[in-house]
Amino acid sequence: MSYSVLICDDSALARKQMARSLPASLNAEITFAVHGLDALEKLEQQEFKLMFLDLTMPELDGFGTLEEIKNRGIDIPVVVVSGDIQPKAKERVDALGAKSFIQKPIDKKLLNDVLRTLVVPAAQPQIVTPAPLDLPILRRRDIYMEVANVSIGRAADALARHFDVFVHLPLPNVNILELSELHMALRDLADNDQVSGVCQGFSGEGIAGEALVLLSDSSVTDLKKLMKVPADSEELEELELLMDVSNILVGSFLNGLGEQSEVRFFQSSPVLLGQHISIDSVINSTSGNFTKTMTFEVSYNIDGTSIRCDLLFMFVDESLPLIDNKLAYLMEDF
Repeated sequence: MSYSVLICDDSALARKQMARSLPASLNAEITFAVHGLDALEKLEQQEFKLMFLDLTMPELDGFGTLEEIKNRGIDIPVVVVSGDIQPKAKERVDALGAKSFIQKPIDKKLLNDVLRTLVVPAAQPQIVTPAPLDLPILRRRDIYMEVANVSIGRAADALARHFDVFVHLPLPNVNILELSELHMALRDLADNDQVSGVCQGFSGEGIAGEALVLLSDSSVTDLKKLMKVPADSEELEELELLMDVSNILVGSFLNGLGEQSEVRFFQSSPVLLGQHISIDSVINSTSGNFTKTMTFEVSYNIDGTSIRCDLLFMFVDESLPLIDNKLAYLMEDF
């Protein structure tokens, strides 16, 4: 007898990894959903015995999906599988009724431990005939989106733990941009506000680039309040705060990326591009370094504040084939 399972994740790679990680003994009959609204529609149409749910998704995220499942009285055990691993995210999903939480990338041993607590074994041994499974077809962009998603989750977790806050984690943007397009993206990030910018170089096994951390002036003011820094403090204290945030975000992102690509990254000391300057001043400082670049971009918002921190990773042209090679294993069946 098959075991009906719903896997909800906007990432084609994550859906495939989750499906492939389920043990054959479960004899899972798998249905996929690409976001929360899609999952709710399928839950209304069909009964499932188990659901795996991502948190960071378009249309309706995992938090909203859990809330709707609870409000609608849908009886299904939900296991959250997410790159958003900050403590307050786990607290929220527990409060909303999730049965367990598994960190991405998925650990098969941990998954099996979770399944043992949720799945009642059959009374008699069964001969299992694997149910046919139509796995998603992966594209290069799917790989990079999921790798970036896990890495920005690590960075959000480090920021959340450092300041004891909840960080709202949006979907990352992954693009290959010409220099003029990069400048447009930077202007969109700054939204015409005055900013403080910090840059850090990084490299590992021939893969190199620069990370850019941007904080609007309003964000810096709120961040100082969060850290109980006196409003009339010297610029030096504000500078130390900027450098601190940059080291936290860049270091933890690179650790997440390095774990997935098996590359040990080294980062240079943060360099101040300017405080309370226009975004054009930041753009001028990056103009000489890139002609075409792959970028990972995300904006972090801290709950209960107006703090928004923009993080942009820019990889030099020569790094792209090397990154492709390091992540090629994710394209393979496993």
